[in-house]
Amino acid sequence: MASGRSALVVCVLLTLGLLSEAYTPSLIPVTRRPSPSVSAVARPLSALGCSMTASSLPLHDPAIREAQYKGNTAQYLVDLHDSRSVFDFCGGMMFQLILSDKLRSHLASVSEDGGQQPAISDAATDRMMKMPGYRQDASADNIRLFHGREVREVPSAAGGFGFALHLSFAGEGDPEGWTPQEVAGYDGWGHDASRTWRNGERLESEGFAGFRSKFGPKAFTLNHRFYLHLDRSQQMWLSAEDGCEGHPAQAR
Repeated sequence: MASGRSALVVCVLLTLGLLSEAYTPSLIPVTRRPSPSVSAVARPLSALGCSMTASSLPLHDPAIREAQYKGNTAQYLVDLHDSRSVFDFCGGMMFQLILSDKLRSHLASVSEDGGQQPAISDAATDRMMKMPGYRQDASADNIRLFHGREVREVPSAAGGFGFALHLSFAGEGDPEGWTPQEVAGYDGWGHDASRTWRNGERLESEGFAGFRSKFGPKAFTLNHRFYLHLDRSQQMWLSAEDGCEGHPAQAR
């Protein structure tokens, strides 16, 4: 029986197509199946013959993202959330990615049933203002632009900093979505120092009833619009409108 680390290596190689199942019997049990189609490769890991889960796969690696998900960005975001993955912002500040229940459900539906995938802009579009049709407003569509918040003082956050990035569903029906006051006062293209931060008491009074139970009694937040783009190494970045951005990383 292989060690856990050996099994991880073998599964990664299988996922990348760099190892044949014929060479694995003594290393890891693998269900014999026909070679997966492109759509099958883009399914959750549980649909493949390999016994890996999202929490054991190095999701921060662009090669894994490209080989495993094949453009299924919705499932990739769901797996980042489910595995409590972190994004490295500003050269070392770790923020755990947290999706609202409604956004996670929406992305899972897109992944499994079809629908328009979240868009990832190219490396040349390294600022939101470079996106075609960019406007300084609060609009988001859960495809090109997302409503989100940076949340500080979160005791349960992965990464060791107490920071989280909370993405919610833009539109009606998300109790964790932006409040009417957040929408009306949004000015995310400006500097953080001049913008309105909200503590739990204020945000709950505006309509996010479970904020403190979700993030902690001392948590406070600032809302941002976010989008996804690649860099020249094909790494995916989650970028706020003010230019602060981060990429999936190993938790320290």
